[in-house]
Amino acid sequence: MTTPSDLLYSETEDELRSAVRSLLTDRCDATQVLARAESDAPHDGDLWKTLAADMGLAGLLVPESLGGQGATHREAAVVLEELGRFVAPVPYLTSAVIATETLLGCGTPAADELLGALASGRSIGALALPLSTGPSASYAEIEEKDGRLTGRVTAVADAAAADVLLVVAGGGLYAVETASDGVTVTAQTPLDLTRPLAAVTLDSAPGRLLTADASAAVRRGLRAGAGLLASEQLGLADWCLTETVAYLKTRHQFNRPVGSFQALKHRLAELWLETVHARAAARNAADALATASDEAPLAASLAQAYCSPVAVHAAEEALQLHGGIGMTWEHPVHLYLKRAKADAIALGSAGAHREIVAELVDLRAP
Repeated sequence: MTTPSDLLYSETEDELRSAVRSLLTDRCDATQVLARAESDAPHDGDLWKTLAADMGLAGLLVPESLGGQGATHREAAVVLEELGRFVAPVPYLTSAVIATETLLGCGTPAADELLGALASGRSIGALALPLSTGPSASYAEIEEKDGRLTGRVTAVADAAAADVLLVVAGGGLYAVETASDGVTVTAQTPLDLTRPLAAVTLDSAPGRLLTADASAAVRRGLRAGAGLLASEQLGLADWCLTETVAYLKTRHQFNRPVGSFQALKHRLAELWLETVHARAAARNAADALATASDEAPLAASLAQAYCSPVAVHAAEEALQLHGGIGMTWEHPVHLYLKRAKADAIALGSAGAHREIVAELVDLRAP
């Protein structure tokens, strides 16, 4: 049984956090992220290469026997916290978590070979489903005939950066190279400019069968994604709280720091409590996934149901309490609000996850 001490960060996790934060401080500050958000190339390829290949973080969830680091979801959660804190424009959640976990659920030589490529950073993968698809949601499959795939999927996160797409077709899971004939990836306009969306159109595109039964593997990938997305939301909320407190200490009105006003103290205290609770929920989900606990589905949905609205609230408060400067395009707080809003419907909304929790604990609505 999980105890409170199990959820504390280990020394290894603290060292990992320090290394990732140091890199992101140097290579992913607000000015750089804002510049990329306004460009035609929102993904930071150089930063991804450093994270994935040089630091080996793309392979945290991949066993050493398959070319990965053999770490756990707890370490991956720490990385996602820091990426959320910087709203880093890299495909870590989509490739190193969702696509990787989906491939781990296949258990076939073809999937294992692709895992090695993702773990090393040689390839970037994306599950070709709308980003809003949750662990219990239904989804339309692509048509398959003689290994050729035809159909269209919209709102696929980070598809433009991916080398290989994991496509559900005919009940099976196929790997489709984005450079293949018959594959078209068209950028769509997202709310969150730091996590681009795209429509994927397949016109008799060649696919390599990874497993004949995709259901369990896809659910595994989506569940892990939802559980670890909570850590990204935690990092985002923590940044919003920290930056807002710092700003209110320096902003003066009536010859006093704005942060000394009682009404604002109450709002910040409430946000601090929410963030602390979000940390507990996110850490519990990461630990449950890491230990393959029977309660992992419950922990993942519980974390997503709680952390999603906390991240939105934190970003909204940050924008409002920064006053006029918070409303400007030059200040990065709008990036955090957009990421929080986009994350709120990613991998299942908070309401959808509450329904999962109700089903798992047998407390369905009357």
